[in-house]
Amino acid sequence: MNPPKPQRVLVLGATGTIGQATVRALLRQGHEVVCLIRAHAGVGGKQQAQDWQARLPGALLRTGDATDPQSLRRDGFCGERFDALVSCLASRTGSPQDAWAIDHQAHVHALHAAQEAGAQHFVLLSAICVQKPLLAFQRAKLAFEAALVQSGMRYSIVRPTAFFKSLCGQIERVRKGKPFLLFGDGQLTACKPISDEDLGDYLARCVVDPSCHNRILPIGGPGPAITPLQQGEKLFELLGKPPRYTHVPVKMMGVIISVLSLLGRVIPPLADKAEFARIGRYYATESMLVWDADTSRYDADATPSTGTHTLWDCYAKLVRDGASLERGDHAVF
Repeated sequence: MNPPKPQRVLVLGATGTIGQATVRALLRQGHEVVCLIRAHAGVGGKQQAQDWQARLPGALLRTGDATDPQSLRRDGFCGERFDALVSCLASRTGSPQDAWAIDHQAHVHALHAAQEAGAQHFVLLSAICVQKPLLAFQRAKLAFEAALVQSGMRYSIVRPTAFFKSLCGQIERVRKGKPFLLFGDGQLTACKPISDEDLGDYLARCVVDPSCHNRILPIGGPGPAITPLQQGEKLFELLGKPPRYTHVPVKMMGVIISVLSLLGRVIPPLADKAEFARIGRYYATESMLVWDADTSRYDADATPSTGTHTLWDCYAKLVRDGASLERGDHAVF
């Protein structure tokens, strides 16, 4: 069988940790990769195009605004032909305004521009939590997923489970001797976390693998599902410290949300904080696994796995190196 023909691919969201991994995977597979990035990108917008060129050698970087349809066409597609568009773009805060502007509208603009450029395939990084949409960013993502499916363009909608970077936020506090924070008993939820590298490989594979085409694809990393309690146990074991936990009642989050929502009616910034708290409660109470509507439960066995990197490998390396994982601007996720 002949190897897949290299594609000309435009990547959005290339400066995020998953975006970077995806660009590198596409380049390893021999594709021609063009990335539309902001003039000042990365954490806090501190890095310029030349900094990213050093981090993504082999990719052609163009600066512009992916949320602006004119810039997208002028600075990204540049009137050229492309075979595929891969989007790792996501809202930064999850606030309703941000979510509908990025997770929905910016992607609608990208879809139209990609069609004009002759692209035949759209690979979308979505999220597994859209299965039970209770939040603005989930509804925004679902709205675009529906638009993409109905567009007639070939698609791969990838819904990953939890990311390593979202499960490494407590390493530093445990290092300093502080307790590991748990919601409830620490066993309310479970996930099959996936590394940036394994997810990047999977997204790149979607470009050429027919088995990934015109499908919604939930995906997790290797190994069994892991609870927050197990995450804490592993960290204490690796750090050689006796386990210490602080249990946070989920009801407390409900009270905080109610107060912020009420105050948000007269102080608009607090409305966004209320949504931020809702996002936190969602991840504290809902598993990042495939939802079985027939049995009304999350099913770890039905959640596909890919890759070779485990969360325990990540923890061990960070503990050994005395390091912290880059979490980008999306620390809430």
